[in-house]
Amino acid sequence: MMKNREQKGRGQKAFAAAMWPAGLGLLLLTGCRHKTEALPDQPAIAGIKLATVHTQSTTDTLTIPGRVEADPEHLVHIYAPLSGRLLNMTLTPGQEVKKGQAVAQLQSGDVAQARADFEKAHIEVVRADGALTRGKLLYAHEVLPQAELQDLQATDAAAHSEQERSRQRIHELGFSETGNSDITVVTAPISGTVLDIGTSAGELQRSLETTAGIATVADLDTVWVTGDLYEQDLGLVHRGDPVGITFPAYANETLHGTISNIGDALDPATHAVKVRVVLANPGHRYKPQMFANLNIARPTATHILLPLAAVLHDGEVAEVYVPAGAGKYSTRQVTTGAVVHTSSGDQVEILRGLRDGDQVVTEGAAFLRQPVAD
Repeated sequence: MMKNREQKGRGQKAFAAAMWPAGLGLLLLTGCRHKTEALPDQPAIAGIKLATVHTQSTTDTLTIPGRVEADPEHLVHIYAPLSGRLLNMTLTPGQEVKKGQAVAQLQSGDVAQARADFEKAHIEVVRADGALTRGKLLYAHEVLPQAELQDLQATDAAAHSEQERSRQRIHELGFSETGNSDITVVTAPISGTVLDIGTSAGELQRSLETTAGIATVADLDTVWVTGDLYEQDLGLVHRGDPVGITFPAYANETLHGTISNIGDALDPATHAVKVRVVLANPGHRYKPQMFANLNIARPTATHILLPLAAVLHDGEVAEVYVPAGAGKYSTRQVTTGAVVHTSSGDQVEILRGLRDGDQVVTEGAAFLRQPVAD
């Protein structure tokens, strides 16, 4: 019995030893077959998305913050016509006035001085006229030389000229040389709205020294809307371009006009020029200094648009990835334009480097970049 067990054990060991190389080969064969078959089903690079690009028409809007201003061609600062004390001023800000309407009175010593000058000039005229009459009589009797007669004629002409000058001065002050009042009436030179008051009743006015006028009156039937157009946008805006005007004070209201003027000089501090729109203002709804926005449509352009992530930058060079066949990709240098805000997100204009119908990697382009060797 013991002998049979030993023989059976030796037989099992021999069978195991004989089968060991075959089992090992089977295991190795099985492992190699699994690795080889998995490769074709595994994508070479995950996260890559291709898209065919096409040219698109893009329209953008340039918004310029602005303000409402009174039209300077219809704005007048009222100054005292002569020095004196202001009386009975009836103006208030926001008041409507008519052309020629009395707005104040002014009592002035300038009038008395002007009348005194006229009286002296008149006396000189009477004296010169008498001297010339006598001179002509003496010259007729050959008693007075011709040269002296000419001197008398020149003196008489100068006296008349001075009298006329003093008369005109009185008229400029708004008085007559035959009157005796020293109070003048200050009137509104145009019809319009009183924007501000620069003085008050009882104050002394000096016509040649006062920097602040009595009041400012403007006709607000038309107003200006002005804004700052910055240097980088100068090429986008031209005189006569249509513009939409909105006001924070009046939501959901848009007025339409045209660019009437673009300034010729840049502000040295802001590097901007003034752009102006003349706007009709019925009912005076648009007040001076009211905020506004000038919305100017940029010209429609045709470009290829790509998502921002599709364009990679290496310094100043912009490039995209395009298919190169057999699952490979190559870079192509492009020239980019403005960023356009679309419903699908921010996209960048491609000005050069791509054509309509090209395929481009739009997602995962960063995964294709080769790592930089150490």
